[in-house]
Amino acid sequence: MEIKVDFLVLGSGLAGLSFALKVADNAKVAIISKKSFNETNTSYAQGGIAGVTYQPDSYQKHIEDTLIAGDGLCDKTVVELVVSKAPEQIQKLIEWGTQFDKKADGNYDLAKEGGHSMHRILHHRDNTGFEIQRALFAKLKKHPNIQIYENHFAIDLITQHHMGITVTRQDKDIECYGAYALDVDRNQIVKFLSKITFLATGGIGNIYQTTTNPIISTGDGIAMVYRAKGIVENMEFVQFHPTALFNPGERPSFLITEAIRGFGGILKTPDGKEFMHKYDKRGSLAPRDIVARAIDTEMKLHGFEHVCIDVTQTNHDELKQHFPNIYEKCLSLSIDMTKDFIPVVPAAHYLCGGIKVDLNSSTSIKRLYAAGESASTGLHGANRLASNSLLEAIVFADIAANHSLKELNNYENQPKIPEWNDEGTSLAEEMVLITQEFKELQMIMSNYVGIVRSNLRLKRAFDRLEILYKETEELYEKTTISPHLCELRNAINIGYLIIKMAKRRKESRGLHYTLDYPQKNKMH
Repeated sequence: MEIKVDFLVLGSGLAGLSFALKVADNAKVAIISKKSFNETNTSYAQGGIAGVTYQPDSYQKHIEDTLIAGDGLCDKTVVELVVSKAPEQIQKLIEWGTQFDKKADGNYDLAKEGGHSMHRILHHRDNTGFEIQRALFAKLKKHPNIQIYENHFAIDLITQHHMGITVTRQDKDIECYGAYALDVDRNQIVKFLSKITFLATGGIGNIYQTTTNPIISTGDGIAMVYRAKGIVENMEFVQFHPTALFNPGERPSFLITEAIRGFGGILKTPDGKEFMHKYDKRGSLAPRDIVARAIDTEMKLHGFEHVCIDVTQTNHDELKQHFPNIYEKCLSLSIDMTKDFIPVVPAAHYLCGGIKVDLNSSTSIKRLYAAGESASTGLHGANRLASNSLLEAIVFADIAANHSLKELNNYENQPKIPEWNDEGTSLAEEMVLITQEFKELQMIMSNYVGIVRSNLRLKRAFDRLEILYKETEELYEKTTISPHLCELRNAINIGYLIIKMAKRRKESRGLHYTLDYPQKNKMH
């Protein structure tokens, strides 16, 4: 089956949906979602979206906060660009129907999170991402030029390679002509041909044992670009959210938003002792990399299974009003956060690297753009500032839309793309093999490539992952295509890239902390 469009969008989160809405008035658009449209990283984003909307806050303050959090690796030009575009893009979300919380006087109820010097986070209670997803999808499904394909798993990008032409990572003329995708409901490979492809496939959290990401977050888009010889960078910078609800067996882990600490929550050990002052003068509102390492250190030092957030001293009525979902979730586990500590642990949360893009949101592959968590724009550097991710997604989706619309007439659909080649594949998937190898991958990454690393841990991870890679590639060559098998293959690719780039970085910087190159003790 073949489908031809002007724009193919891979991913249905904020970046993908906003891009589609901005190009669809002038073109035919297809959106592929590997599951249902609301199962995205965007939907799971609790905290909010950062932006300068009032005085005495300023662009300069937001820029400085971002640069400090990024530990010297942010691209300042990108930071200035994203921060300056925040107000107009936030206004666009509001025009599309997003309802951010307001105070009694009608002004927006702005939150403050770790690393921010001002209250500048717009939010919708404690499920901001879900509200944004709702508003955009309601707008998008009415658009006559947009066709939505749920339960379609993108297998690989279509490049010259699929036409029998050899391409290498050094080639400057690799082009993307669309993607092969598996229609899961019909068990049929669909050939999506496009003039321009926009990749917004989200993050990689599910390669770790504990993550706040949906279980679909296996780095599919990044792995596809890497296999297509595109440039991927900064994969060593995996952000662990300091405070996921400690509830063994639940997957994904329920996120306790950073905004709850901005509201007055204090991190304590289970026996009630504050500890963040030992690591950073900003205490519980230090940037995420510092807080996550501090929690990891306290847990290992004292043998705790978790630490806690204490919000018992805050205004209880306002607490329940601001964080109703967290309150109800905790109650379901017999935790009344107005009286009890909330048990928390760090969990894999956000990737700061990914597919390298330029200031036009273009990748190293022609006709292919990327944005959102799968893209490496230069905004985050070595560590993401809280609530900059939704902002980055919509700003770079807007940049990509504007640039790609100008380029659209320069391209045609490639007419000589072959059907998907599954010759030699006859075995049905053996789920026990796939499930076991995925568990091994998650264990390797969590134990050896987590919050704290070392050269020895990275070597052991690499050696063990190489065995999984060879076994999985052999299985892939013989087995009929399936989402589970493709996810495993992609996740192993992602693990390899993280380890490879972590081994290359001979320093501790931001989210990459290694025992072999410890940072000098510094209090911020």
